[in-house]
Amino acid sequence: MLDLNRIRENPEKVKELLARKGWEADFTELNIDFTRRSELLVQIETVKAEQNRLSASVPAVKKQNGDIQAIFAKVRELAAKNAAAEAELKDLQAKIDRYVEALPNTPDEDLLSGGKENNQPIRTNLTKPVFAFPVKNHVELCEAIGLIDYARAAKISGSGTWIYTNLGAQLEWALLNFFISEHLADHYEFILPPHLLNEDSGYTAGQFPKFRNDVFWLKGADPEKFMLPTAETALVNLHRDEILLEDDLPKKYFAYTPCYRQEAGSYRTEERGMVRGYQFNKVEMVQYTTEEGSDAAFDEMVEKAERIVRKLGLHFQTSKLAAGDCSHAMARTFDIEVWIPSMGIFKEVSSASNARDYQARRGKIRYRDKATGKTKFCHTLNASGLATSRIFPAIIEQYQQADGSVKVPDVLVPFMGGVTVLRPKTKK
Repeated sequence: MLDLNRIRENPEKVKELLARKGWEADFTELNIDFTRRSELLVQIETVKAEQNRLSASVPAVKKQNGDIQAIFAKVRELAAKNAAAEAELKDLQAKIDRYVEALPNTPDEDLLSGGKENNQPIRTNLTKPVFAFPVKNHVELCEAIGLIDYARAAKISGSGTWIYTNLGAQLEWALLNFFISEHLADHYEFILPPHLLNEDSGYTAGQFPKFRNDVFWLKGADPEKFMLPTAETALVNLHRDEILLEDDLPKKYFAYTPCYRQEAGSYRTEERGMVRGYQFNKVEMVQYTTEEGSDAAFDEMVEKAERIVRKLGLHFQTSKLAAGDCSHAMARTFDIEVWIPSMGIFKEVSSASNARDYQARRGKIRYRDKATGKTKFCHTLNASGLATSRIFPAIIEQYQQADGSVKVPDVLVPFMGGVTVLRPKTKK
């Protein structure tokens, strides 16, 4: 949520930044509501002061045999007046909140306007693999080796799903164990959160109300719950409604969860196989920081995600997203994008994002400044570390060999029980 004072003090700057995300903001009615709210607050406080003055005068009037019933009548009249003003204030505040909570986060000022067309690749890592044989896509390779069963997944679940089988399941689990070992080595705290979350969690993460229909809801639950679309949604709620100590920051967490998303139904025809689905596995990082530590934390998380992909020996690039391609709640995002040879394109495997204080304001996540003793809103950041649904296809395609086998990346061999090559099934 954006700071109301920031909107009031510099509305044109906020409008300009929101326009970079393609959001046309008109604060005319909001400013009218602000003015009326201020009037009501002054009126309510003035009336309360008059009520208190009259009530305090009762003993003296009574002592002089004055008409205290007239005082009581006036107090009741003022109370009724205030009740009406407080009801109007409550409705007005709800209207203001609805407007402000729908606004996206403002992008950082160094981001370009526009969408994907203005994303900027800022560095390329490792070299693009060159093959002396016709390249196969990961669907063909996975079926030939027996790593994935798409047909049975469609039978028992539907489109946009897959089943890891045998060495495919081992490779998936090896990836997750490798990711986890990397984060533990960097002293991130390991979390296994619930997969069913409440409405407040979606709101704090900035996914609700705008993207309420993008998640799977558990029908019949009381209260209503949804299946987490990413572990970020759970991790950024760990300290909701809490005041942390400055010396305890930054707090660094990571979690492994499956992720569940409705949006898989809109995938393009190029995104076959495992590139996009309703359910996929991901290890997610989240940090809580001070405002001053926010930028350094972002750089660290980008470097961590890059390092993991680099250790896997994969060709990838890092892109700085334009304002309009950053998600609703984020102020800046860098994507780590891995090369998929059969598609001839890069696909995102990690988005490292800084929400600044946007999520913390929604979730009332604060810390106490040790110098002043005052509370400030935390900054929250997240990054995939990593999602497997595109890393897996990238490994299969970038490590494919002429005989249809796939070499296992060296860092995964210890997690694969020593298996170094995935070979096609022999025909019976």
